[in-house]
Amino acid sequence: MQGLASRLRRVEPTGDDAGVGASDGDPRAPLWRGAQWFRALSVVYAVGRQIDEADRYQRIGWSWVMIGAVVAVSVIAGLGYVRGFGRNRWFVIGEFAAAAVLALGTVWVASPEFTAHNQALPTTLWLTNPVVSAAILGGPVAGMAGGIAIAVINAIYRGTFPETIVRDANYPVFMAVGLGLGVAARVAIRSQEQLREAERVAAEARARERLAREVHDGVLQALAFLARRCAELGGPGTELGALGELAAQQERALRHLIAETPVGPAPDPDGDGAVDLRDLLRPLASATVTLAEPGGPVLLPARPAAEVAAAVRNALDNTALHAGPGARSYLLLEDVEDAVLVTVRDDGTGIAPGRLDAARAEGRLGVSESIVGRMRALGGRAELTTDVDEGVEWELWVPR
Repeated sequence: MQGLASRLRRVEPTGDDAGVGASDGDPRAPLWRGAQWFRALSVVYAVGRQIDEADRYQRIGWSWVMIGAVVAVSVIAGLGYVRGFGRNRWFVIGEFAAAAVLALGTVWVASPEFTAHNQALPTTLWLTNPVVSAAILGGPVAGMAGGIAIAVINAIYRGTFPETIVRDANYPVFMAVGLGLGVAARVAIRSQEQLREAERVAAEARARERLAREVHDGVLQALAFLARRCAELGGPGTELGALGELAAQQERALRHLIAETPVGPAPDPDGDGAVDLRDLLRPLASATVTLAEPGGPVLLPARPAAEVAAAVRNALDNTALHAGPGARSYLLLEDVEDAVLVTVRDDGTGIAPGRLDAARAEGRLGVSESIVGRMRALGGRAELTTDVDEGVEWELWVPR
């Protein structure tokens, strides 16, 4: 039973798939329902055999008590799996325990001659039910483990363990049922995951289309006009010219964003999707931006790393726009045990008290969404230190 429990623990689903209401979103729901029809047929067969063989038991009264327990266990298990509250490893382990007690309890009501040549009182067909449950919940490995567990219980009941394991043709059937249904359950889960991913990609494509329609005739044209007029009026090398170049850069970045094809799921943090955050921050260094980085790679999954780099770019853009002429920025990247810290500091004019609250009230959400919101979405935090004429310092913390 311990080995079976570990198998169930290793593959047991989490969230909605593992508790009450799991039938709403559980791709294995048809398998659970079909299994209960099999359970009902096995109960009918067990009761029929009891009616036929009751007079062959030594303790006939106790045999009827046991068959009543078979019916009660079947009703409770059926309700648990159909309604969803039983789709967890402890419920399945409880079903195995009940099956073991009822199978081995046949020794109490029957003679040694009966047990040596006949099925246990619950019948071999009924004892297949916990194997089916383990396979649907935990997959093929758990199903095989459940089949072996029931085979061992049956062999112990016969009193010929381990010889019966090899000779009895019923035991390979237990394991084959566990393997086959386990594979079917895994295929159902994988199919639903692929369907959800396809729906996510389609929704992302629709969102980009809406964004393109809403932005194209407004923000993009305004940025293009601003870049052109600043270039005409200021020229290169002037503050107005620099503002025009910044507007042009933002226009190009925005066009790239709304034209970008939908991306796939975030790479596995332990897989090949990890990137070196230094590679994303190095292009941000310039004559006015100094970058200090550790000697070794700072690895993060690709999507969180891109979000951190975007937050840093936003902080640098704010410096270019608001910190005053000649302001310099300094980036410091640190690998701090179970987190990554990026410090963005400038020597500009700083932010007056209450200015960010006022900007938020005016609907300007650059800081709250592009920096703070990004870090919060990653499970990290963004800490701001600033005052008038003392520059701005951001500490961006990202957990691994």
